[in-house]
Amino acid sequence: MSIVYTHEPDLSVAEFARVLHASGLAERRPSDLARLDAMLRGAQVIVTARDGEHLIGVARSITDWAYCLYCSDLCVDNAYQGRGIGKALLAQTAQAAPDVKTCLLLSAPAAISFYDAAGFRRHEGAFVFAQRG
Repeated sequence: MSIVYTHEPDLSVAEFARVLHASGLAERRPSDLARLDAMLRGAQVIVTARDGEHLIGVARSITDWAYCLYCSDLCVDNAYQGRGIGKALLAQTAQAAPDVKTCLLLSAPAAISFYDAAGFRRHEGAFVFAQRG
């Protein structure tokens, strides 16, 4: 397995949608391709993992480049999970914004054990202050 990590600001919505489904994260994301495309175009940092030409993981983040970076989507194809790819995607994401003080994300309930096992620090004070549809 030779996984290549890269920044792909022009990642196609079709590939993004496919890896969302292959990872299981699609159930927590919109199915509307126009909205998914807007999510991609609004992100400042998109790091991908590929096995050859095959997209197997994505970390999609927004940042102010100074104080915080929020990874809104971290997804790895189920067939590749457990190989450190998610952790590597997050490391590449943090490296893309070296001046940022804090990098954070909100975990899907089923992924909490991944973040615990990876050694990430929990933050108990996260809140959703608005959620629509």
